[in-house]
Amino acid sequence: MAKVAVIKTKETESSVEDFISKIKDEQQQLDSLVILKLMKKVSKEKPKMSGSSMIGFGNKRYKSPASGREVDWFKIGFSPRKANLSLHLVLDLKAHAALFKKLGKHKAGVGCLYINKLDDVDVKVLEQLIEVALKGK
Repeated sequence: MAKVAVIKTKETESSVEDFISKIKDEQQQLDSLVILKLMKKVSKEKPKMSGSSMIGFGNKRYKSPASGREVDWFKIGFSPRKANLSLHLVLDLKAHAALFKKLGKHKAGVGCLYINKLDDVDVKVLEQLIEVALKGK
């Protein structure tokens, strides 16, 4: 059995609302509130700060298929960053290519979806992607 990796970014007791209220970019602050509400609704979990800038919902142990390394992390989450909104959604990009095509302007990486602003995407499709990621598919 693989040893559980200890990661630097840990869940904190910091206030999610305080963090969002300090976002300087007004559009990003508004978008973060919408994503917060959406992820709360879909996950039925209380948001928690992870590190100084990530907001996570729920907890799960992930196992890397390549290395077998295990890590405890949130099920879904997001981080408002200077360049974009980074949504942490672990899902199969190829299996859900049709949804990504309907989403709108975005970039996707392994476990992350990058959006400049919510106006660039279809929020209903985004909600579907969040639901898929939560189910672990």
